[in-house]
Amino acid sequence: MIGDRFDEAFVWAHDRHRDQRRKTSNTPYITHLMVVASLAIDDAANDPALVDMVEEIAIAALLHDVVEDTDTTPDDVAQRFGLVVAEIVEGCSDTDIWPKPPWGERKEAYLLHLRSASSPTLCVALADKRHNATDILADLRSLGPSVWDRFNAGPDQQKWFHEELASVFGERRPGNAADDYSRTVRELVAVIDAQRR
Repeated sequence: MIGDRFDEAFVWAHDRHRDQRRKTSNTPYITHLMVVASLAIDDAANDPALVDMVEEIAIAALLHDVVEDTDTTPDDVAQRFGLVVAEIVEGCSDTDIWPKPPWGERKEAYLLHLRSASSPTLCVALADKRHNATDILADLRSLGPSVWDRFNAGPDQQKWFHEELASVFGERRPGNAADDYSRTVRELVAVIDAQRR
């Protein structure tokens, strides 16, 4: 199901993101890619429509930020791991333009894109957003609103984005993964609102 190409992708992803850290902590970025890969593998392996694509989805999950957050291009990904992986990675990226367009503009375009994205892309994107929301929620609970200082968008924008994402995933990729994300988003919104009181 998952072979040597996954190992190669892990090493390459680690190299591409080697000096990066998560916004909400000093954790090496590779940990995010590992969690996203795990979530995406679990989701795909339990979906009859995606079970035959688990390896491509797993590789794309490891590489889902490589176009958006490094100088890697979709062509670089395609040359190493094939067109299917490159298309998923490109579909998970909210931009490949440097410098990046404004946050709101990127997120509006990303939400629109997800409404017609492929099932493999939605699987990886959902895994990514699940981990992001879980991390933000945990940090808000332990550190409070100062967490927002690390982001390009504040709590109102983040609430809007995650609620919109939950709606899109609920429509386009219904199931346990989307339900889990929706629960996390509801908790995130409740904490944001409570910290304002």
